[in-house]
Amino acid sequence: MLPDPSDAYEALMQFLYRAPIGLAQTTLDGSVEMLNPMASNLLMPLATEHGLDNLFEVLAPVAPQLPQMVAAFAEPSGVICEGLRLPVGVAHAATGNLQVLSLSLLKLDRERLMATVADATFEVQREQETLHRRLRNAARTDALTRMPNREAVREDLQRLIDAQVPLQDTAQPSADPQFAVLLINGDRFRQVNDSLGQATGDQLLMHMADRIRGALRPTTSFEAPGARVPGQLAARIGGDEFVVVLESMRNRSDAERVAIRLLDALARPYVIDGHEIVCCASLGLAWGAGAASDPDAVLRDAGIAMVEAKRAGGNRHTVFDPGMRERAARRADIEADLRQALTEEQLFVVYQPVVGLRPNGAVDHAAGVEALVRWRHPTRGIVPPGEFIQVAEECGLIGAVGDFVLQQACRDFVSWQERMGEAAPRLMAVNLSRAQLGQAGWIDTVRATLEHTGMPPAALQLEVTESLAAQDQDIQTRLHDLKGLGIKLALDDFGTGYSSLSSLHLLPVDTVKIDRSFVCQADTSAHHRVLIEATVKVAQSLGMNTVAEGIETQSQLDVVRSQRCDKAQGYFYSRPLPAPDLLAWLDSKMAVAA
Repeated sequence: MLPDPSDAYEALMQFLYRAPIGLAQTTLDGSVEMLNPMASNLLMPLATEHGLDNLFEVLAPVAPQLPQMVAAFAEPSGVICEGLRLPVGVAHAATGNLQVLSLSLLKLDRERLMATVADATFEVQREQETLHRRLRNAARTDALTRMPNREAVREDLQRLIDAQVPLQDTAQPSADPQFAVLLINGDRFRQVNDSLGQATGDQLLMHMADRIRGALRPTTSFEAPGARVPGQLAARIGGDEFVVVLESMRNRSDAERVAIRLLDALARPYVIDGHEIVCCASLGLAWGAGAASDPDAVLRDAGIAMVEAKRAGGNRHTVFDPGMRERAARRADIEADLRQALTEEQLFVVYQPVVGLRPNGAVDHAAGVEALVRWRHPTRGIVPPGEFIQVAEECGLIGAVGDFVLQQACRDFVSWQERMGEAAPRLMAVNLSRAQLGQAGWIDTVRATLEHTGMPPAALQLEVTESLAAQDQDIQTRLHDLKGLGIKLALDDFGTGYSSLSSLHLLPVDTVKIDRSFVCQADTSAHHRVLIEATVKVAQSLGMNTVAEGIETQSQLDVVRSQRCDKAQGYFYSRPLPAPDLLAWLDSKMAVAA
């Protein structure tokens, strides 16, 4: 028996009446033919004097484009729009937020439309919460390494500081867990970035991030069985600086073990685009909040300890102590004054004679000079180089200081040649910093200095430390480029770095300067005399000259002369002198010789 059509129609009407979604059937011009109760409830707040007779008129304030969309839809049937959001403008009863409707419009045939209306307030709220969460996560994430960033670290530290208990003796296990902050900075990242480019530098940072994450294990051997796993947050807070926050630490030695593990992981060579790169790191450890009361202060203390580790030679960790703050403040004062000194011409150059030791026992006082920088502070007087050179290296000013010395030394040398002729020094030695050698385009700067001052390239000797010259192939390539200009190169402080006599032939240098630590014991230690003799013989076999640094006594001079050293330098002959005093010194020596 076939179902009664009237029953089917009644069932359809009941469904439309009870449907949990608003349904409206209209003509193509929006005139309402059927409207279920849910649609009436949802649309009523939008109805004005027109009532609910025409859907387009009801929705005109929030969706005036509907008539044009229907007119533009040429197909006999199909979806005109779907999920169109409509702000109602009244508060939602459940959430208190402004109510939002969702409208979908379907063309049934050439004469009729079907609209569905739903309450989308909760959905919009969820979408907004999701967007807010994504934006917040993006604001707390480093774009390059996908690590948390400084803001995430600050939030985590604030939580830990708020929960911090009074510190016990930090050398012993405390009754309550503490936290530790480890701030890590690459020792050679700036040189890698300058010499190999930013793309390589970015890859190196990503590798460093991976190694830091890999070195932080989810559990550690010093945890008691069943203990809660300490939280470990690893983040990049800018440049080549990373931070690790260790939570629920029982004593400082546990945090130091993690620090050593991190440094060991970062010290292994990296291979990037065919380059083998060594980039160790310095690490500062701040234990608990200490006297710091906010996240920035904790990070500052860890950063101060990191700088101390870097000053001690790098590739090590240092634990913060409050006395470091005062030393850091002094260094900050020196940095600020040094920046001003560069602009106000407070720096000047002095010259220490380098004399030639002739086989017949005579001394060539005009063999050369070494240019050394000094600082005349407006209130402190002469600032010793030991107080500002390392600060200049740490804050990135050493390149500017070195360039100033190079330019002034070249100008003075040319002036002496014009004034004194053959009696003037024949060689000008200038120290070369790591920052200058790693600076992109610095070879062109040297070439321009030579051309601008008229300095003969063969009369200029740039001196690099042994540890710098032996570092990697890129540094040695730069040194070869300098030699290509006709400049001489000297290996300074030989015996204190990483190279050896067996590898001396690999370095593109013309002169080896034997460090004063060997020379000062030459007259009292047979061991040091043997080292000096071996250095002189190997250097001479390679066609290199030798200079004995730090000669202070006649007996030291006698030893290096007996070892056939080519030149000598030290207080025995003269302290570093301002240019006028140097010329007077030369005049006096020439007068005695005459």
